[in-house]
Amino acid sequence: MTSVAAGDRFERPEELPRLWHVTLSVSGTEAPLKDVRRSLEQLAHDHPFLLTSRYANDHAEIRYWEEARDLHDAAAVALRLWGEHRQSAGLPPWEIVGLEVIDRETYHQRIAEGYGPLPATPVGVHPF
Repeated sequence: MTSVAAGDRFERPEELPRLWHVTLSVSGTEAPLKDVRRSLEQLAHDHPFLLTSRYANDHAEIRYWEEARDLHDAAAVALRLWGEHRQSAGLPPWEIVGLEVIDRETYHQRIAEGYGPLPATPVGVHPF
């Protein structure tokens, strides 16, 4: 088995962080569009990992790359994102209604085959 040194501990390659593409969907009662946009822009400013977000007055979708050891860790971080930053970014009190976490290879395979969302361009906060 191949090992990689990490400090004075050895980690197996499967324990090293990988990139995961996360799509988090939230929704709830209507909020003013300008407030939703401002809060998502604040979230993106506070956490530059945010690739793109789309929003309406009653739902939003956030897409970004997460570095994590495995899918469970990436999903756990994603499920905490909205609630942990609700106050600091002024996010609406919406609930998480969807979560997709896929590895980098699957993301690129979907794009190459014409499935799934196109790469997030332009990056940023945009209305649906």
